[in-house]
Amino acid sequence: MSSGIIITFAGIHRNIMAKINLKGMGVALITPFKANGEVDYTALSRVVDYQLQNGTDYLVVMGTTAENPTLTKSEQQEITQLVITKVNGKIPIVLGVGGNNTRAIVDRLKTEDFSGVDAILSVVPYYNKPSQEGIYQHYKCIAEATNLPIVLYNVPGRTGVNMSAETTLRLARDFENVVAVKEASGNMTQIGTIIKGKPQDFQVISGDDGITFPLITFGAVGVISVIGNAFPKEFSRMVRLALAGDYQNAMDIHYRFTELFELLFVDGNPAGVKSMLNMMGYIENELRLPLIPTRITTYEKIRAILQELNIKC
Repeated sequence: MSSGIIITFAGIHRNIMAKINLKGMGVALITPFKANGEVDYTALSRVVDYQLQNGTDYLVVMGTTAENPTLTKSEQQEITQLVITKVNGKIPIVLGVGGNNTRAIVDRLKTEDFSGVDAILSVVPYYNKPSQEGIYQHYKCIAEATNLPIVLYNVPGRTGVNMSAETTLRLARDFENVVAVKEASGNMTQIGTIIKGKPQDFQVISGDDGITFPLITFGAVGVISVIGNAFPKEFSRMVRLALAGDYQNAMDIHYRFTELFELLFVDGNPAGVKSMLNMMGYIENELRLPLIPTRITTYEKIRAILQELNIKC
């Protein structure tokens, strides 16, 4: 495992509790597609190699950035297995297993083989708009269905409902394998409340590249990053500097990427980061409907910034 990442397994994950340290920069992997719409497994392998060679601390597979809702079950399985094989234990792998049907998630956790997966990332149920008690009961069922570490994922801009600080802290206290939260609410007061009141071993992770630096100064342990797909070396260095208390040098890197943070999402995620990887020669600039590539104007703005940053494109 990479430096700073500690995985402890005492036995088979169904029977023995696993723990994971998610300090540093995780990357929410994109899914490359060919011009004909098929998954580009060769390009995916290239992107994973790029991550392994440039300081990424762990990979998140089958998250929102992977365009997961547009992938078939067999594609999801093949992508996951490719990443597990390619990584070969060098860094941890966190797998996205979420949805708005609690029973289906529980069944999957109880019946599928999660060999090679170090933790589960599970999003707050979307579209249904459950109450806080409904969110708690949803995660209670998930936590009791597996001994793998569970990372909660709060992203109200996508799900339509916010998981409150109180609900997050209740889950963190009640279930040993609820080990972290990826917080993408953008609500600094809420995130600060979680950091202040959390159990000692519970980890708060930024779900937004643009506020990662200030959140680390609050006490977050790092980020699950989108921009890290394109800039793993630079962004992981920023995270490490901030975690080490070298705020000035971390801030310098943070401000280099300020314009890109905005352009990443102006035409939807992962359109922005896919355009960057395309310019850098790693993937074709393809997404699956209903997502489409960035507008030409956005693409050219991104290209101009990359050239200013002396990135070959």
